[in-house]
Amino acid sequence: MLKHLCRFLITTLVLGLALPAQAALKVLATTPDWASLLNELGGDKLNVYTATSPFQDVHRVDAKPSLVARARSADLVVATGADLEIGWLPVLLQDSGNPKIQPGSQGYFEAAPLVHLLEVPSAVDRAMGDIHPLGNPHVTLDAHNIAIIAKALSARLVLLDSANAAYYAARGEDFQKRWQAATVKWEAKAAPLRGVPVVVIHRDQSYLCNWLGLRDVASIEPKPGVPPSAGYLAELVTKLTAAPPKMILRNAYNDPKASDWLSQRIHVPVVLLPYTVGGTPEAKDLFGLFDDTINRLLAGAK
Repeated sequence: MLKHLCRFLITTLVLGLALPAQAALKVLATTPDWASLLNELGGDKLNVYTATSPFQDVHRVDAKPSLVARARSADLVVATGADLEIGWLPVLLQDSGNPKIQPGSQGYFEAAPLVHLLEVPSAVDRAMGDIHPLGNPHVTLDAHNIAIIAKALSARLVLLDSANAAYYAARGEDFQKRWQAATVKWEAKAAPLRGVPVVVIHRDQSYLCNWLGLRDVASIEPKPGVPPSAGYLAELVTKLTAAPPKMILRNAYNDPKASDWLSQRIHVPVVLLPYTVGGTPEAKDLFGLFDDTINRLLAGAK
C-alpha cells in the first residue's frame, strides 16, 4: 500500500513539474503609448504587440493579415477610442473572429472615454474635415490623463487575470507613485512655457497645449486632416508675420515639408516632438516621452 502511495505521489509531482507555467496574456495595443503603459503595469505577465509604429499616422493604418493574426489570438485589445482608429480597428476586430476582444467585452479596452475630451463639436459634417464627433481623441500628452487611464487599465488586467491580481495591483500602485512624482516635476519644469504662442500641424497637440498652457495660435492644416493649399499657407504667412509664434511644433510622424516651408518664411524654428513612445531616441518609454517633449519645448522657447 505504502509502495503504491509513494509511486502515486512521485508520478503526480513529475506531472506537476511538467505542466507549463501560466501563459502570459496576449495584448494588442494600437499605439506605442499604450504598449509602454502595459509594460509598466503588466511586466512579464503580458505579451504585448504594438499595431503601429511611432512614424505612422494612427488615423491611417492597414488591417494587414499579419495584424489580423495578432488580433485573432489576443486576450485583450487596448485602443485609444473616440474614433481615433475608426478607419481600421473595426475591420481588424471583425476579421479576427475573436469574440474575446469585441467592443463591449472584457477583452476590449478604450482609453479616451475615461477622460475629459477637448474640442467636442456641436455639429459634424464633411465640410469640417476629419472631425471626431466624440471630441479630440489625442489624449495621451496630458500626464493627468495617463494616470486616470492607468488606474482603469490595472483594474482590467486584474479582471482578466485574477490569478495575478496582487502582482498587477502592486505594479499599478508603484506606477502611480512614480508617475505622480514625475508629473509634479514636469509641471514645475514646464512653467516657463505657459502662454508661449505655438503653431501646430494637426489637432494632436491640443492636450499638450492645454496641460502646459501653451497658446495654440494657428494650425498648418486648415481643417483637421486636410492638407493646406497654397492660398491658405500664404494667408498663414501674413497672419504669423504680423504676430509671430515662438515655434512650430512638428511630430515625428508628420511630413516636414509644410512646416519647413512656413518656418523659412516667418523665421520661426520648427521643434520636432516625439508625440509617442519611440518618436525620438530619448522617448524610450512613457517617462522618456514626457521628459523629452518638455526638454524640446523649453529649448525651442529660448
